[in-house]
Amino acid sequence: MSINPERFLKSLHDLRQFGASGVGKGVVRPAFSDDDIAARNWLADQMRAAGLTAHFDPVGNLFGLADGPSILLGSHSDSQPEGGWLDGALGVMAALEVARASDVPVSVVSFQDEEGRFGVTTGSAIWSGNLPLDQADGLKDHAGVPFAEARARMADLAGDFVHPSRFTGYVEMHIEQGPTLDTDGEQIGVVTEIVGIRDMKITFDGQQNHAGTTPMHLRRDAFQALSAFNAELEERFRNVVTPRTVWTIGHVSLHPNASSIVPGRVTFSMQWRDGDPDRLNRMEEIVRATAGDIASAKGMEVSFGPLLGLEPVAMDTKLQSVLAASAEQVAPNKWRKMPSGALHDATNVAQLMPVAMLFVPSIGGISHAFEEDTDEADLVAGVQVLFGAVNALF
Repeated sequence: MSINPERFLKSLHDLRQFGASGVGKGVVRPAFSDDDIAARNWLADQMRAAGLTAHFDPVGNLFGLADGPSILLGSHSDSQPEGGWLDGALGVMAALEVARASDVPVSVVSFQDEEGRFGVTTGSAIWSGNLPLDQADGLKDHAGVPFAEARARMADLAGDFVHPSRFTGYVEMHIEQGPTLDTDGEQIGVVTEIVGIRDMKITFDGQQNHAGTTPMHLRRDAFQALSAFNAELEERFRNVVTPRTVWTIGHVSLHPNASSIVPGRVTFSMQWRDGDPDRLNRMEEIVRATAGDIASAKGMEVSFGPLLGLEPVAMDTKLQSVLAASAEQVAPNKWRKMPSGALHDATNVAQLMPVAMLFVPSIGGISHAFEEDTDEADLVAGVQVLFGAVNALF
């Protein structure tokens, strides 16, 4: 048996129709949205047609289960608020194509909320035991919707959690989401390790006041506190971070967010990533100390939300080897071993079983945007590498 490229690409484009943005190939399919749930129901039908048993668990993770012990392949099918058509979706549809084309037992998964509407890789974090369900239920999205309320939208579909012992390992195919493969004209990346991440919300409480009558030197302006924090943090990180370390303030909520009012409160996301757990911890100390110092200097209060995160994870050496051998067959001299600077569900699954990851290029290194894309020849090459590796394991 072999991969059917036309069938694979058609299924990938069919999935894109759920939440299609109308801008290029962009997708708007956040976790537990109408489009996300519709896509999961469609995926369940595709799994059944491939001879798998479709199974939703209590948090919306969707499994297509083969009979008996099997290798687990997949990723996620939810998107960023403004996302690309391949992020996560590629890994799910590649997994389904390998299951269709293989004589060996292959199960498929689409994890829920990998993109972090409620936390960090929420669905796989709960399934792996990294995040207790009762704790997850208390998490809220930026609009204040609790995770418990969102997952209740799929309660009529939910069964029990799938026991991980039925799987022998997990392989996740994904777009690189960076420029390395595209810049160097390579088709395949075999991932060696995934960086760790820390993520939390920080709030500065100052004093809301009139924008026309409050002298500058008397203001307790929450936005100015955020601005000062951002500038000071970069300076304090200088002798701690490496060129591969990254940090992001990606979401800001200013209150009351009006033109003629000095803002009295700002809540913002603070996220940082690195491959060294000690450095991640040192950065947390700096984040908290910097926020405290800025608040003190500006006469404000500071508070911190729950710290969420995952440790750096090395990929399984045996699985790396079979992926590398398959990559050399499909794309001779056009592949490399490389780390992942992005976070993936494989980080959580590594707590349960051997895991590995496979990358294909991202054109221009663009992801988490409507412009995200990959040449279809590279998509097909990736699924062929995955197919070859899986069949070499049996």
